[in-house]
This record gives sequence, C-alpha cells and structure tokens, in this order.
Amino acid sequence: MDTAGIAGLADVVRARGADRPDATALVIGEQIITYGELDARTNRAAQAFAQAGIGFGDRVAFIERNSAEFFDVVLGLAKLGAVGVPVNWRLAAPEMRYIIEDSGARLVVVGQDFYGHIESIEDDIDADVVAIGTHDRWPCFADWVAAHDPVDPSVLTGPEDLVSLMYTSGTTGLPKGVMLCNANYRCKSVGVARPWRFTADSVSLAVMPLFHIAGCGWAFAGLWAGATTVVLRDVDPEAILAAVAGHRITNLLLVPAVIASLLDKPDPRPRGFPDLRVIVYGASPISDDVLVRGIERFGGVFTQVYGMTETTGSITQLDESDHVPYLLRSCGKPYPWVQLRIVGDDGVDVAPGTVGELWTRSEQNMLGYWNNPDATAATLTADGWLRTGDAGCVDADGYVFLQDRIKDMIVSGGENVYPIEVENVLMTHPDVADVAVIGVPDEKWGEAVKALVVPAASLRAADLIEFARARLAGFKLPKTVDFVDSLPRTPSGKVLKRELREPYWADVGRQIG
Repeated sequence: MDTAGIAGLADVVRARGADRPDATALVIGEQIITYGELDARTNRAAQAFAQAGIGFGDRVAFIERNSAEFFDVVLGLAKLGAVGVPVNWRLAAPEMRYIIEDSGARLVVVGQDFYGHIESIEDDIDADVVAIGTHDRWPCFADWVAAHDPVDPSVLTGPEDLVSLMYTSGTTGLPKGVMLCNANYRCKSVGVARPWRFTADSVSLAVMPLFHIAGCGWAFAGLWAGATTVVLRDVDPEAILAAVAGHRITNLLLVPAVIASLLDKPDPRPRGFPDLRVIVYGASPISDDVLVRGIERFGGVFTQVYGMTETTGSITQLDESDHVPYLLRSCGKPYPWVQLRIVGDDGVDVAPGTVGELWTRSEQNMLGYWNNPDATAATLTADGWLRTGDAGCVDADGYVFLQDRIKDMIVSGGENVYPIEVENVLMTHPDVADVAVIGVPDEKWGEAVKALVVPAASLRAADLIEFARARLAGFKLPKTVDFVDSLPRTPSGKVLKRELREPYWADVGRQIG
C-alpha cells in the first residue's frame, strides 16, 4: 500500500480514511472501527481538545489500559500538532504526578481504574481532568468529544515536530521524557512493513501496553500499512490465544514472558495457527526451551528484535531463517536504514568480535529528552549517534551479539527498571543501612528485581517490600531480598554491580534482550 503521502501520525488516519474508509482499522472488544470512522473520531477529539485550549505543542497525558480512546487521544492531538503523553498505568500515584508535572501536561485523560490515583494528586497538578467513564466532577470523555463536529482542524506538522513523549526510567532515578517526532514514527513504520510482514490484508494483534513503544509502535506500524489491528485491553494468555484463533491473526508482537505463558495453555482449536506470518519478540532474554517449544507450537514464524524507546523501538532483527543454534544468542542485523558502531572506552570503533558500547544512528533516533539537556548530551552525540548503554560485539557477518548492560538496567517482563530508583526508595527505610538492586534470572519474567540489603536493625524482607509498595509501581518491587553484611565497592565507593550479578548469571547465556 502506498505510504508516500503519509508524513506523520496525523496523516495516517487522514490518508487511510480517504483511500480505505470502509476497511476495518481497529477491533476492540465488540467495537469495530473503520478507517473512515477513525478519521472522524480523531477529528472530533481534535476539535474537543482545541475547544479546551489545547494547541500546537501542548501536552496531554493519557492514563488507561489499551482502549479505543488511546487512538482517539493520540491521533486527535497529532491533528492539532499537540503532544500525547501516554502514562504507564502501573505506576504509583506519586510517579504519575511526576510525569504529569515534568511534561507540563495541561490536561489528563484518565480511565475509571485510575480515578483514585488522580484524585489523590489532583491538588498537586496544574492540569484539568477528563474521565473515560462517569465521574462526579470530571467531564465524560465520550460526551465531551461527541459534542463536536468531525471536522479536521487541518493543522500541518513537519517531520521534526514532536508528536509524543514516552517516559522511561532514568539512571538518576527520575523518569525521562523521550521526545519522538513524526519522522521517527514514519521511518520505523514504513521500514518494518516488509520485515514484519505487514500488508493491507494483515490482521495484527496489539496486546502489549500502548504506553510502551513496543505496544504503540506496533499498532502504528499496522495502521501505516492499512492493516486491521485487534486490540486487547490486557495481557491475558487465554484471551491472546482466543484472539489469534478467532480473528485469524497474521502478525503478533510479544515479550518472552508472555510467550512462555501461552505455552502453558491449551490450543483453542486443533489445527493450530496456520494464518500466523510472524511473531516478533524482544525486550528481555528468552530461554532456549521457550523458543524451541514456541517454534514447535506456532511454527517457524519467530523473529527477534532489539531496540529501545529512544530509537522508536527495534533497530536490529534476527529473521526466522536465522534461528539456528549459532545465532540464537544474537539479536540479528541492523535494518538497512540503521547504522551501528561498537565503540571502546576511548570513543574509537573496536575490531569485529571485540566488545564495546553499541552506538546507533538513523531517523529513528529520538529528538532528545524533554527538558533535560544534560541527559540528552550524554546520550546523543553532536553528529547524531545515540549511545545505547548496552555492551556487545558484531561478528564478521554483521550479526550483533549483546553481552551486558553498561547502565545496569533490569528488564522484567518487558518493563524497564533502573536499580537506582528502587535503591533510593529502599534507602529511606530507617532500618536500611545500605542497599544494592540487581536483576537476576527469572524463568517467567526474564529478569526479577533482587535487593541486597545491609540492615541497620532487625528487618524482615516482607516488611521492606511492603514499605516500597506504596512508593513504587508493582513491577519495580524487589521479588526477593537478601540481607548481607556489606556490599563490594571500588576504592571510590561505587558498588560493584557486576560482581553481585555474576553468581546468578554464571550459567546463563546472553543477559540482555
């Protein structure tokens, strides 16, 4: 399908609404939304936002599970040149408050399950609130939008105009807003159409959270191709299998933990899944056992990817044909439009097979971090290279092998967890003298959060975890706590995280996804 005239997110629904108005764009529960209807819905949303005073460059936060409203909000804002801020709904209320405040969001659109979060911080944020559902004080989103005509505001945006802020945890303990523009999404969506087997007759399943680049990036790629996207509200293994069978899904993206959970469920139909073209997976390590069992059940349709929010998602791919023993520890080769370097500590490229830091350059690279020039300068070079913080090497054939994380990040079930953020919370407990947080192997989640704690007084692991629960999202909580007499440190006082991790990872292959 022609994508030449689609320069940004707003153009996706404009173009598809014009050339394929009766084709199904989204299937969400019992809702079937055509491209023509999606164009009209996002026009109404754009008019509602404009009436509320939202204009070019303004930010609007969105807090809700996967839903039709996500597309109404983000694509409607794009038609105004405004910026969507999808917020991780798994966060605790104080964490949500930080993102709303840091982004300068003028409006928050929130689902019923999260009313309590916003009610608890409403006095601390300088933003109006619109409810997805019924609330005694906040306007109802559906009524609020329906009161407006489906007229396109016809605001034109350029390739470098900001379209979304995707917040990711930072090494300083505070989330950073990754600035993604129209050119980022266009480059990614057009580029992956062929390697991800997207065509206009694809039926794609979007089940990963849409606040993640893995979720929204996948959904946008499907819309760019004019495909049908079936959206599931939550990650539920039985619902995923039922949707794959019932909707005859052709394209699917999952994290390894979800793939593993599917293998424990019975097939909903005896003849398997002949419609599947590709299952894209990534974001965390996958065990050989899960991969082998997955191929036995779903067929040779597995494709591994590697990327990050800062690169608008995947930048390398290991194709189905490359899933052979030698290459299973590789994350594949860079896409044709992506440049990669492996750089030593001296900033000079290292020889093939030598481990260094992976740097990348392409149109997928973010504009920078929102209101954070220091973090931007530390990540993006003046000539456009992005330092990933991941260590790896490239073999003579161009395959990338990742070895370890330079930045200590933990990926648990596809969620990014930075140890410093958890450590900062645990250190506020009066009975904790010192603490280090690391990621350890976990059969279900890929990695699990472990806290190594030097106690200042008698302390129970369960009490410490409960202490953190009110201050951190559930996926950031330590799954286990070990009490130790001291932590290994360098002469300058830095905790030797690699030394702490080694006993747990000694018998495990690649440590990052």
